[in-house]
Amino acid sequence: MQLRDKTRGKGLQLPLAQSLVLLCHEAGALLIVNDHVDLALAAGADGVHVGQKDLPAAVVRRLGGPKMLIGASTNNPDEARQAEADGADYVSVGRLFETGSKEDTRPATTETLRAVKAAVSVPVCAIGGINDANVDDVIAAGADMVAVIGAVCAAADPREAATRLAGRFE
Repeated sequence: MQLRDKTRGKGLQLPLAQSLVLLCHEAGALLIVNDHVDLALAAGADGVHVGQKDLPAAVVRRLGGPKMLIGASTNNPDEARQAEADGADYVSVGRLFETGSKEDTRPATTETLRAVKAAVSVPVCAIGGINDANVDDVIAAGADMVAVIGAVCAAADPREAATRLAGRFE
């Protein structure tokens, strides 16, 4: 699970992050904090996910230490190779499909996903507009996992939607 809050300050996010860490760990899940290694460390989260405009993965690795999981958003093989060299444990590739959850994204395709998968040895996460209608395409292109918001949060039964999407990887 990822905590992604683009509107509130980190101090206001801390109590939620700490609560989510407890809930996730009780459920046997990991909590990744978006963008902020300091918030991840303060909350005791399992990792942090950074974008191209955030701290570089090498800096996050130095600050977070060897046990912190680090993900990095990428959009092409060169960025993915750099993220892996800098210590990222996984890379994401996107925006593969239209999404309303983030503005100012760079488009990518399933061919981009294939190229990134071939370029790195770390797991690759597909991101951007992933849903039931296109998840099989991203799996076929090599995605090891997907990041979703709308496909789960907008579903009538979010738990069932998440379970169904996750089941496509089995």
